[in-house]
Amino acid sequence: MNTDQTMQFIYLVLLGAAIGGSALVAGRRDLGKTAQHAAIWALIFIGVIGAIGLWDDISRDVAARQTVMDDGSVSVPRGPDGHYYLTLTINDVPVEFVVDTGASEMVLTRRDAQRVGIDLNDLAYSGFASTANGIVTTAPVTLGTTTLGEMSDQNLPAVVNRGDMDMSLLGMTYLGLYDRIEIFNGELVLTR
Repeated sequence: MNTDQTMQFIYLVLLGAAIGGSALVAGRRDLGKTAQHAAIWALIFIGVIGAIGLWDDISRDVAARQTVMDDGSVSVPRGPDGHYYLTLTINDVPVEFVVDTGASEMVLTRRDAQRVGIDLNDLAYSGFASTANGIVTTAPVTLGTTTLGEMSDQNLPAVVNRGDMDMSLLGMTYLGLYDRIEIFNGELVLTR
């Protein structure tokens, strides 16, 4: 705790003591009712402090994850972990991606690949990718229809990762389709 925080804490304690003391003096004839009112105010105070502490979590859960703007561009707020997440529709199935400018390709998890209609038994894991967890094998695939906002693309190349991944990666083969990619004020904006 730095000096400013200490001084603020002392001020709040003194202010609380002054308010509490005046309430006790004013309600000394009926201490039961005064204690009841004090308990109600304490619960209100704790509730407000809790709401302030959780505000970022609440607003993040309520806020839209991505927005299509009037000009057709897509705006995405930064996630709580500092990453940007986009939901693309592949073959009419929503797939959540983490934006990864370090990934060369669109990389699907096996689960997401199966969800969009790719038969995992027909895949030939002939490629390799170097990841933070080491070398993994990948299988090239061609996606049918990929949609983000108003933008639709046909027959995009992607790979299915044979290794374990929590989420599919949106790499440069997809991001490169956009004329402009910018990060401004904590939002990622994709424009064609």
